[in-house]
Amino acid sequence: MKLGRFAAATLTLAAISLGACEGQRVAQAPPARTIPSSTAQAPSVAVPVPQAPQPEAQLPPIAAGGSVPVALLLPLSGPDAAIGADLLDAAQLALFEVADPKFRLVPRDTAGPGGAAAAAEQAVSEGARLILGPLFAGDVAQASPIANARGVNVIAFSNDSAAAHPGAYLIGITPDQQIRRIVGYAYRQGLRRFAALVPEGEYGNRVHQSLQRYVAEIGAQLVVVSNYAADGNDVNGVVRRLAGWDGRRAAMQRMRRELEEKNDDAARDELRRLGRSETLGELAFDSVLLPEGGARLAQIAPLLAYYDVDSANVRYLGLTAWEAPGLGREPSLVGAWYVAPPQGGREGFEARFRDTYGRPPGPIARLGYDATALAALLARRDGGPDFSAQAITATNGYLGSGGIFRFRSSGEAETGLTVFEVRPNGVRVVDPAPDTFQQLGQ
Repeated sequence: MKLGRFAAATLTLAAISLGACEGQRVAQAPPARTIPSSTAQAPSVAVPVPQAPQPEAQLPPIAAGGSVPVALLLPLSGPDAAIGADLLDAAQLALFEVADPKFRLVPRDTAGPGGAAAAAEQAVSEGARLILGPLFAGDVAQASPIANARGVNVIAFSNDSAAAHPGAYLIGITPDQQIRRIVGYAYRQGLRRFAALVPEGEYGNRVHQSLQRYVAEIGAQLVVVSNYAADGNDVNGVVRRLAGWDGRRAAMQRMRRELEEKNDDAARDELRRLGRSETLGELAFDSVLLPEGGARLAQIAPLLAYYDVDSANVRYLGLTAWEAPGLGREPSLVGAWYVAPPQGGREGFEARFRDTYGRPPGPIARLGYDATALAALLARRDGGPDFSAQAITATNGYLGSGGIFRFRSSGEAETGLTVFEVRPNGVRVVDPAPDTFQQLGQ
């Protein structure tokens, strides 16, 4: 079944199971941030994540014409406040563009020890029908049992699949989804021998496990996974070893000595053919996954080229962390492939965000928009608001600013991603995101 679109020009989120709705509110000026304080105390011990909650069975009906409170749990103070502010601003943009007057978005701060638990406790005590957020997996583990025990579902911004469970649905794009998409595309283009450079720590371990699992599923080979320190201080040595630089360079030096000793026409021709090449012998892999973006990618990519892991012979592969302007300014990245949400809806959201707030949104701000727009749509269902698991996990899914997505009953999301190729003056689409879940895979 093909996804349709919601009938509002400023809205890119569509819920097929809900159908089109009428009416909207459009922001005329940047919405003011109103952040009610959190006064509830955090529980003294962590609450285990429930395995089979039934949130919808416990909630009393909303009175006719009554407001529909939805809590938004974010780090609004502390070291991650900038991310929280971005998500909050995006959520308020959706509130003004999508929600009707009865929809009430209630932000709560999760910063500080036990902050997520305290914020969730206050939210459900005040009657929240749905919780959007928190951001981090640890906070989801704190907040979701409290919410679920009171009959409230959670749509969190984390991309850590370990935090997902029935009643806690993750709108973040997990590394597993991204790896499946980019490795699957690379395999279809004929690549069979994969390598990876991943950071030490939890994220690197998740990438390694997902890559190992999926490469085995498709019948390809995971040749090597090399780990570098989280601070990147050892990247040079790690890349050098991955490239087999010392052995390949020694092989080239031996070859040159042998040719020079022969000193015949054939040997001189071969020396001219070798030119300035510093290494001899093929690499054991034909692609290398680089899961980090930003400064770390800018550090690693030139080193790969320096140690003769040439992008002309080895395809660099990336994840959504690569999504940033100016990738093509690094010559070694030209020709690389990476996955990210499709550009169309995302560019529209970014333009409206920039027009409203006078700055570009952060990398995950759109999740705040999509989650709030989805909540607003579920609040306007025929027959009254419906934030049940059945409504959230609608098989036909939704079309958000980052493409199609739907939630599994397990709490994880399926998302349609585009494969881009880095070019000197930008990027180009080499494999468009699916626009149906039949294409994505049932």
